[in-house]
Amino acid sequence: MRAGPLAALTFVLAIGDANAATANSTSGSAALALAAVVAQYAPIATAPKRVVASFFKGGIVFPYGGKISVAADKIVCRIGNVDITSRSCDLTFKVGKHALKGREANELFATMLMAGIPAEGAAGSNIAGLSKLNCTLDPRVIKQKAGGGADCTFEAGNQP
Repeated sequence: MRAGPLAALTFVLAIGDANAATANSTSGSAALALAAVVAQYAPIATAPKRVVASFFKGGIVFPYGGKISVAADKIVCRIGNVDITSRSCDLTFKVGKHALKGREANELFATMLMAGIPAEGAAGSNIAGLSKLNCTLDPRVIKQKAGGGADCTFEAGNQP
């Protein structure tokens, strides 16, 4: 009977598709990297932006009292695999949008992959996307240099 293995394969593929749009999270180094790359373009105050940039460079001497939030409604990055010069990302925030090209887009795409956001191939491109990104950084915990203090949640999926 061959219907059994085919049915099992169909079920596994359906579960994989359902999981592609479920909530995911990352913490530690990958969360700090994702928050730092997105924070450059996010509509947050200058002081927290500087603290996030300092942490990402390895600095811990920045005095900052509270937790820092970095959020984005949607991020979609495309890297060409036919036109290998093509790199772009579109970031959508509650109060605006930001488009990246070239090195900046490549940096965000690579950071998303490092954070566990899957990329899929489509029409000459590799596409990685997420929605509902919410990163929280706790400077007091990060300063302890014990691997904690950075957490991100998101919904992974390539919603163009």
